[in-house]
Amino acid sequence: MTTTLITGANKSLGLETARRLVEAGHTVYAGMRDLAAGDAARTIGATPVQLDVTDDSSVAAAIASLPELDVLVNNAGIVGGARTIDELTPEIMRATLETNVVGIVRVSQAALPLLRASANPVIVNVASGLGWPRFLLEHPDAEHVLAVPYPASKAAVITLTVQYARSLPTFRVNASDPGYTSTDLNGHTGHQTVTEGTDATVMLAQLGADGPTGEFHDRDGRIVY
Repeated sequence: MTTTLITGANKSLGLETARRLVEAGHTVYAGMRDLAAGDAARTIGATPVQLDVTDDSSVAAAIASLPELDVLVNNAGIVGGARTIDELTPEIMRATLETNVVGIVRVSQAALPLLRASANPVIVNVASGLGWPRFLLEHPDAEHVLAVPYPASKAAVITLTVQYARSLPTFRVNASDPGYTSTDLNGHTGHQTVTEGTDATVMLAQLGADGPTGEFHDRDGRIVY
C-alpha cells in the first residue's frame, strides 16, 4: 500500500487529488490547517491531519503522526494579493513566499527521513504555468496577469523541484501545472474542472522508480524549455 500526504487537502485541487489517489489505492493523509474542515476528506476515505505549512511545530507534529510515507504532494498555496505593481509590498511578497515556497521546504525537509525509508519515494510540487516566463509572455490565459507574488513564487517552486531532484537521485521529484482550473483562488473563473486540474499531479504521484524526475508537467505532458 502506498502512503501519501497531501498539503492543503481540505478542498479544491487538494481534495480532488486526495479523492483520486484514494481511488487508486493509496492510503491518503489530508493535511489542512483546520481539522474542522475535515469532513469532506473523511467522506472520500482520507484521514485528515492538522498541518499548517507556515508553522514548524504543526509540520513536525503532522509528520510524526504518520506511520510511513511514500508520496508527498506539496499542494498548499495562496494567491498572495497585490494584483498590480502599485499594490505590491514587501510584506505581501514575504507572506506569499512563506506559504508557497518556504512551506514546501519546511514540509519536504521534515518528511525526508520517512521518504528515504520508502522503496519508491515521490515528491510532487504543485506549481503553475504562471511561473514559466514564456507562459506569462505568450499564453492567452496569462494575458491580464500583472501580479508579481504568485507567479514569482511558482517560478521558485519549479526551480526548487529541479534542485531537489538533482540532490535526491533515488527520488522521483516533479512539478505539476494544474492549468486554469475553477477554484477559490481565481474566483471559479477557470475553464477546467478540478478533475482536469489534478491530472498531472495524480499521474506524477503514481510514478514508479523508473519514472521521470526534475520535470514540469501539465495534463498534456511535459512542459519543455
